[in-house]
Amino acid sequence: TPAEVAAAKNGLLDLIMGSKPEFEGILFEKKAAERLGTLSLEERQDAVRKLVYFVKHEDRLAAMAANPKLLAILARILGAHPHLYADQAMIKPPHIGREKPWHQDMAFFDLPAGTRIVGVWIALDEATVENGCMHVRPQGHQQGPIVHFQRRDWQLCDSECVGKPCVVVPLKLGGLLFFDGLIPHGTPSNHSGKRRKALQFHYHAAGVQKTDDTSRLAIFGAEGKGVEC
Repeated sequence: TPAEVAAAKNGLLDLIMGSKPEFEGILFEKKAAERLGTLSLEERQDAVRKLVYFVKHEDRLAAMAANPKLLAILARILGAHPHLYADQAMIKPPHIGREKPWHQDMAFFDLPAGTRIVGVWIALDEATVENGCMHVRPQGHQQGPIVHFQRRDWQLCDSECVGKPCVVVPLKLGGLLFFDGLIPHGTPSNHSGKRRKALQFHYHAAGVQKTDDTSRLAIFGAEGKGVEC
């Protein structure tokens, strides 16, 4: 609902503005990091690229991740009670929000091979073609795992996706995208003057145990040690 979106957005902004000094999960844009000392608190929100692992620090964001209607849909998709594996906020500041190259999210996760992951992408600002909405390869998850490489990011080779069928997914404020952890997807740079904030949660069936990175690297490529989505 609009109220839930507003609450989550305010929770995110409070973390960005430093309301929880113990929270350290903020990653800044490279172009802004060198001038952080000169930014006002208001300007800091346009210097942030990503926040990670915040649900333990912010009740309003935790409520979004545990929304009963959301969990009911995930239970139907997974065929089991959903467990939150990863919580992130993906932000593209105006003009400097950079590209996230094509990738599969499972390439980042240390989970047993074959684990079903469902991503949920929630628009806290309207996501448009101009400000960097999601692009996905339709039915691409059916191809299974694809080797990734460390280039502009931990990513698929551009030849895997450039010129291939693609679906652009603009979302209104509060819109949701559910997607398989193996579907190739990415987001272009934000060259517009509008902010693009989104929450991204990943869930798997309850009871799945995290592993080390050995099997993930064997499947997705040895260059992915220590990477984060």
